[in-house]
Amino acid sequence: MKNGNVRMDLMNISAMCIRCLMDKQEERIRGIENEDKKAAYLKEAAGVIASSAEDATAPYLVYEMNKIYRRYFGELPGYEREKKEFNVLMLELEPELEKGIRLGGSKEKVLLNALNYARTANYIDYGAANHVEKETLTELLEGAREEKLDEGTFQMLQKDLETADEVVYLADNCGEIVADKLLIRILQEQYPQVHITVIVRGMPALNDAVLQDAEEVGLTEMVKVIGNGNGVGGTQLSLLSDEALGAIRAADVIVSKGQGNFETIHGCGLNIYYLFLCKCEWFTKRFGMERLKGVFINEKDLK
Repeated sequence: MKNGNVRMDLMNISAMCIRCLMDKQEERIRGIENEDKKAAYLKEAAGVIASSAEDATAPYLVYEMNKIYRRYFGELPGYEREKKEFNVLMLELEPELEKGIRLGGSKEKVLLNALNYARTANYIDYGAANHVEKETLTELLEGAREEKLDEGTFQMLQKDLETADEVVYLADNCGEIVADKLLIRILQEQYPQVHITVIVRGMPALNDAVLQDAEEVGLTEMVKVIGNGNGVGGTQLSLLSDEALGAIRAADVIVSKGQGNFETIHGCGLNIYYLFLCKCEWFTKRFGMERLKGVFINEKDLK
């Protein structure tokens, strides 16, 4: 069934997220010497939150604050070095990760492994953490095959994929997209009738993947990859390009990676399977689990 009707009434931002947003704004200007300019910026940033709509999400509010930042301080610091670093690292690990995915033999186990590696790689996120440690990433990947996925959700995904024609994969971070590529490869092998479209950010947003990154890791050689038309660190439906929104509306199944995509698209009523690690206080509280533990859940099971 296609997702023709898309609801725009998404999740509200929490008090915890508001506090975190303002903390991060102060952190990123802390080294600037002009105190008057810094104070003026923070007042305007707080005003973005104060005047926001009830359904405004944290990634969208950051997007609006970034416009103010540019006006006061110029272009935002880029993450090109970090993006390149983790794309290269994960490409080096790709053969080993694929070997780990294929251990176990059965179709179900291979898909489970691929989902676990893709979810674990969601650790590479400079929006949720100031530093991403290679050692921690390596440890998490080494234990990925032993992680658990909700059995009911997994069975539902398999059933949906058996009858699906169009699948949309909402990508998140650089480096992570190498693990996404491996999961997509398994999906293509097990469900050859499915046409997969990957949606990346249309403009730079932290270390999130854009089209150039997808090209660098070879993802564009496997599937159609499109930008979403904006620089929000998520999937802000109201700002999507016509092409991206059309792909989402036509999809039978959507795989959504990362916290930012969850925040911006959760509640829209689509057939979405969310796959991410809990990396901040609000998400650990929201899902009742420890930091860096994984979520795999379908939209209709969320409350």
